[in-house]
Amino acid sequence: MINRRQFIRNAGSAGVVFTGCNLLNNRIGAQTGAPPKRRQVMVGGRRVRTIDIHAHVIVPEATALMGHPTSANDASVIDGAMVTERFARMNEWGTDMQALSINPVWYSVERDLAAKVIDVQNQKLAELCAKYPDRFVAFASVALQHPDLAAEQLEEGVKKYNLRGAAIGGHVNGDELSAAKFDPFWKKAEELGCVIFMHPQGIPEMNKRLQGGGGLTNVIGNPLETTIFLSHLIFDGTLDRFPNLKICSAHAGGYLPSYAGRSDNGCVRYPDACKGAKKHASEYLRQLYFDTIIFTPEGVRHLVAECGASQLMIGTDYPFPWSTTMVDQVLKTPGLSDSDKRAILGENAAKLLKIKT
Repeated sequence: MINRRQFIRNAGSAGVVFTGCNLLNNRIGAQTGAPPKRRQVMVGGRRVRTIDIHAHVIVPEATALMGHPTSANDASVIDGAMVTERFARMNEWGTDMQALSINPVWYSVERDLAAKVIDVQNQKLAELCAKYPDRFVAFASVALQHPDLAAEQLEEGVKKYNLRGAAIGGHVNGDELSAAKFDPFWKKAEELGCVIFMHPQGIPEMNKRLQGGGGLTNVIGNPLETTIFLSHLIFDGTLDRFPNLKICSAHAGGYLPSYAGRSDNGCVRYPDACKGAKKHASEYLRQLYFDTIIFTPEGVRHLVAECGASQLMIGTDYPFPWSTTMVDQVLKTPGLSDSDKRAILGENAAKLLKIKT
């Protein structure tokens, strides 16, 4: 299983790195033969532009600023085979566009350096999207360890660089993002009407329990962090203080959509513990957004039942080898109307990310 921090350390040295699933084994060479023709996804006789809300890149210049120097030999690959490989996979899977995000590994960085790192990353992301406007949009990076700076970076990312929101982690050095000190960031996100995409970064205090077989740090730990993140936003009142926030969480919302009934009943059993929320936990599911990395058509069906088709968007976690058939999982999901399928495959994301049709 790919380790994300190792992924950063092994990155190339210029521009934005597009990694393939075999990055840690060898560099991807030039493609041989004709690249896959772009798959045309049709629903009810209509062409659907599919948009992947959950796909990753890194910016080597930024990681180098944080003490992770990388080899200049990879510079030619970034605009060559790496891009070719990514487009080939997108074409094969039926993915027309990706919303790119960078997993935050800079939350321990002091303010001045964090400002430099974020500025480099957001500039490079903007350049990439301008170069391939029919394939990419991107989320800004923000230094949430400095909430006031993060609010400024979000506004600059959206207004100056045409980025579509921000990508954040599920906590900041152990602090929950429902804490009052993060309210300036949430206020700015609500004011801008942009999407905040949350991707978990790990729960260090759980590492001992999750050691052993099964890759549990990722397989269980990531959905658990997402569940904790969303639950705090609900029960600590963040979603009521900022009711128009547009938050999309990775990995199908973790365990919350499948177990929101227990959260609801927990408030019946322990009413004093739920005074921070104005509604039942299950009701907030209808104002949150989720990717569909849940691996089966039945899983997608259940997400629709709990959250609504209007709240879902496909995700692949590219280049990490998690979900290569998400388009087909949506197409095969029982009980969905053609309009539901079109919404999940691309229309919801196009609306949220303000992608012109």
